[in-house]
Amino acid sequence: MKAQRQNILFLILLLISIMGYSQVKISGKVSFKNKGIGEVNVTLKDTYDGATTDAQGNFSFETSEKGAQIITFTHPKYEDVRKDITIDNQNVTVSADLKEQISEIDAVVVSAGSIEASDRKRATTLLTPIDIYTTAGADGQISSALTYLPGVQKVGGTEGLFIRGGTGTESKIFMDGSLINNYFSNSVPGIAGRDQFNTSLFKGNIFSSGGYSALYGQALSGALMLESVDLPDETSYNVGVSPIFVNAGFQKLGNNKNYSFGATAGYSLLSLMQKVLNFNTNFIDAPQGLNGDFNFRFKTKSGGFFKYYGMYNSNKMGVKSESLEPGYDFSLIRLNGKSMYHNLSFRQKFGKYLLNVGGSYSYNKSDLNFSTETQDVESNTTRLLTDGNYLNFKAVLERKINKISAVRGGLELNNTDENLNFEAVQKHYKDLISSAFVETDLGFSNALSAKIGVRAEHSTFLDKNNIAPRFALAYRLAKDWTTSLAYGIFYQNPESKYINGPANLDFQKSQHYIFQVQRASEGRTLRFEAFYKKYDQLIKTFTITPEKEQNQQIQTALNNNGYGYAKGVEFFWRDNKKTFENIDYWISYSFLDSKRDFLNYPVSMQPSFAAEHTLSAVAKRFIPEWKLGVNLSYTYAKGRPYYDIASTFENGKAVNFTRNEGRLKDYNALNFSINYLPNLGKKDSKVFPVLVLSISNILGSKNVYGYNFSANGSRSSAIVPPVNTFVFIGAFISFGVDKTDDAINNNL
Repeated sequence: MKAQRQNILFLILLLISIMGYSQVKISGKVSFKNKGIGEVNVTLKDTYDGATTDAQGNFSFETSEKGAQIITFTHPKYEDVRKDITIDNQNVTVSADLKEQISEIDAVVVSAGSIEASDRKRATTLLTPIDIYTTAGADGQISSALTYLPGVQKVGGTEGLFIRGGTGTESKIFMDGSLINNYFSNSVPGIAGRDQFNTSLFKGNIFSSGGYSALYGQALSGALMLESVDLPDETSYNVGVSPIFVNAGFQKLGNNKNYSFGATAGYSLLSLMQKVLNFNTNFIDAPQGLNGDFNFRFKTKSGGFFKYYGMYNSNKMGVKSESLEPGYDFSLIRLNGKSMYHNLSFRQKFGKYLLNVGGSYSYNKSDLNFSTETQDVESNTTRLLTDGNYLNFKAVLERKINKISAVRGGLELNNTDENLNFEAVQKHYKDLISSAFVETDLGFSNALSAKIGVRAEHSTFLDKNNIAPRFALAYRLAKDWTTSLAYGIFYQNPESKYINGPANLDFQKSQHYIFQVQRASEGRTLRFEAFYKKYDQLIKTFTITPEKEQNQQIQTALNNNGYGYAKGVEFFWRDNKKTFENIDYWISYSFLDSKRDFLNYPVSMQPSFAAEHTLSAVAKRFIPEWKLGVNLSYTYAKGRPYYDIASTFENGKAVNFTRNEGRLKDYNALNFSINYLPNLGKKDSKVFPVLVLSISNILGSKNVYGYNFSANGSRSSAIVPPVNTFVFIGAFISFGVDKTDDAINNNL
């Protein structure tokens, strides 16, 4: 028995010895650019033998396999590597140099000058429709919400996006690639027009405060690119009711979920609020408006996608104010405005190619009637009638080169046909701007990318051409840190309202230089940007005062001898529920140093629409147990300069001079709103109301936007908001679509 146990022990030792002898050690190092890589999986194909590299890239393991084998090296951020090896009775040393895996998600994105908000995975700073609706003081308007981001000035008395020292008309707004020529409603001098487009229409936006893509042009300062919603998730109906307006709409989704159509209609009237609030503006005709829109969207069997949107809006108002001219008691202005917009777009993939084709038509009519009143007797009216038809067409063909590189090119046509009638001035302005462009995204690695483009334009009115190169570069400094550089030349036709006589004009020109450093991680964004803009060929004007209407002045273009600059730094910080539970907040600050000699400015001066310091803060808190969202916002802007500039003729030459000037007091506004969702969390509910209370400028700060002056400059009056503090109460009810998750996830 003892001998038997000894024999068994001997056989075991012999087997172990044989196995140990047959095991071969495989070792080596895995590197990327001569630096060891950790966490790389190293395995023999079709076996369980392998190891993971250490922090220095070293690995080793043993195997009993023999003969020809394949060893693989895998890591999520690098391309897989396979190597053939032969295993006999000796240890094997094998090393590998990996190549970076090019990934659309991991690749750095050029973001200098841009803030993007869409459903794209590579979005930078988010500003979604929910963000806009829940920003106190924004009144649900995209343009107003953008004033709480760096780079956009709060001007107040005039509509438009005033970006980094640029006028409101030097920024352009696009819908699905096509130009919107009448984004804002018609209005009277001193009161800004409102957004005419429903914020819910858009799933996201890309806001560029400079250095924007070569696909867009005719904007010296910046561009806002809006992306409309595709197919809705399901059929829904909605109603909105408030003391100011009533509206209703629906979206019908097809049974096969390959098409949808919808419409909305609304009516607004401010007369009730005039009785409740203390208005600064004397509305003799309360502002009222009638609007409607229609849309349809459908997918083709081949994967194409059509989208159509049509909008109609009419509005009226009348304003009465003390006359600045001797011999009159009051000045009166009445407005009758009409607008229409149609947009049709189509996109289709053809293998590696993507085709985007779109067109838009805009119609706008502004009928202003001016009169005076003396001892309760109103004078005859003077009429300023303008109407315009605008056509835009754009086609873009894009081809993917690899996962993060692409080239795209196309053409754009923008036709303008305007008429103006005012006293002795009767004008018919026509222009066709033809553009061609090409642009490429070059992804050199996940850490380095570039965007290079060029745009060329021809204007039939000016009978001149331009070529505008654009360039941008982005580099990832560390995991969450990126830096970007952007440069571009941008051209824009002189505004047609200044072309009231013969003049040899050219394109206005600006050059943008932008540097950005950004840290973006989940829920947090920190961004610093410095910029310099140089303006050339800005138009110069002189002022004409019609004999029959001393209150109205016409500026007429002389030449392109104007120039200017804008430089500054901007800071943006957003923390979306990462530091404080259910609290989303952001802070932005802009410093702007800008001077211009343009229009009727006698010398180079700080523009009246450019504040040196602007600070904004937005905070939102959702309280689930109360079904309540609480929102606050605050804006501060250092007082802007104001000027009273007149024109005269000396030796047959037009000369501009400043009669009065000064500086406005600092702008301050604290805004508050709450949103209550009574059916939040109720099971099987088919009705989802949202009750809203909003108070703008809750502290009642008496802000001033500027001053009007009499024809001789001896008298003046302040341009102020229609009301210092505005209170809004409304109910928005959706039927058929449960907004509960959206409300919680987006801090409604």
